[in-house]
Amino acid sequence: PLPYRHAAALCPYNRSHASGLKLATLGLILCVSLAGNVLFAWLILKDRHLHRAPYYLLLDLCLADGLRSLACFPFVMLSVRSGAAWPHGPLSCKVLAFLAVLFCFHAAFLLFCVGVTRYMAIAHHRFYAKRMTGWTCLAVVCMVWTLSMAMAFPPVFDVGTYKFIREEEQCIFEHRYVKANDTLGFMLMLAAVIAATHLVYIKLLFFIHGHRKMKPAQLVPAISQNWTFHGPGATGQAAANWTAGFGRGPTPPTLVGIRQATHSQIKRLLVLEEFKMEKRLCKMFYMITLLFLLLWSPYIVACYLRVFIKASSIPQVYLTTSVWMTFAQAGVNPILCFIFNKELRFLKPRLKFIFYCLYRKLSTNLGNTCTF
Repeated sequence: PLPYRHAAALCPYNRSHASGLKLATLGLILCVSLAGNVLFAWLILKDRHLHRAPYYLLLDLCLADGLRSLACFPFVMLSVRSGAAWPHGPLSCKVLAFLAVLFCFHAAFLLFCVGVTRYMAIAHHRFYAKRMTGWTCLAVVCMVWTLSMAMAFPPVFDVGTYKFIREEEQCIFEHRYVKANDTLGFMLMLAAVIAATHLVYIKLLFFIHGHRKMKPAQLVPAISQNWTFHGPGATGQAAANWTAGFGRGPTPPTLVGIRQATHSQIKRLLVLEEFKMEKRLCKMFYMITLLFLLLWSPYIVACYLRVFIKASSIPQVYLTTSVWMTFAQAGVNPILCFIFNKELRFLKPRLKFIFYCLYRKLSTNLGNTCTF
């Protein structure tokens, strides 16, 4: 072992090395999050084929992640450079902690609503196609922000609940022991929302698996009234003959109250190609939800240890890693969207053209050579 004076001399170097690593990783997360979320939001607004309900909800998620990166991460980097200390006043720390909790619950509530809409798109597609419009998406987004505000706003009035946590190097909700009765409700709500989201996807998986089995065809005899055949077993030719004027007798029951299908009604039917597209969207959103759970689980475990164990000593390496994993969640959603969505992969040539034009503009200063 090294002498004490040598170990003490190495401590400042180790702290500076760890701070440099934290700043580098958080700076990379900040750049990836801003670039990916802004680019993805621009693509959704630019391409008319993406002006649909699932992409409207995904647009809100990307904008929220970008705002979280822009509003919270620079202050975390500032606290790291200050030696795990908050250089500003308590009011600014409380506002920053409020924003951090707000964006966390917003992502959880929005992913739950996305899971419900994905189930509706597969199991009740006619109702989904009729009701899930742009205004409905706007109402869902407003409801999500209202619920997130309701969860994040009450601790503002509690003294000392939002504060700077030196071990985490950020302003966040102070997780207290269970007898203090401040933290357990928030943690249980977050865990319940995440669990309910996965239950919705499990139910959707069972629904898809149950409807993959083909039922055997059953021959049902047709019913005849003066040679106008009707019923489940009729081919429809006799009804067509009656409509053309070749039949006699009363109107067959199959023609009573029948309306000619319009284009909008045909569009609500879930054909095979649309079903495959909805399944791809379900896969993409579930991967986003699963990654949200994986990246937040270590930090949630650490919070529960603080809540239920009064004298819990969490290793600093584990705590720092879990906090930085929650930061990384703000930048991985656009990457997953480009990996698991064919509709977005078709936009790669356009992205290459955009980057090429930007490179030409920066290198030759010709602002009118390329038009997007």
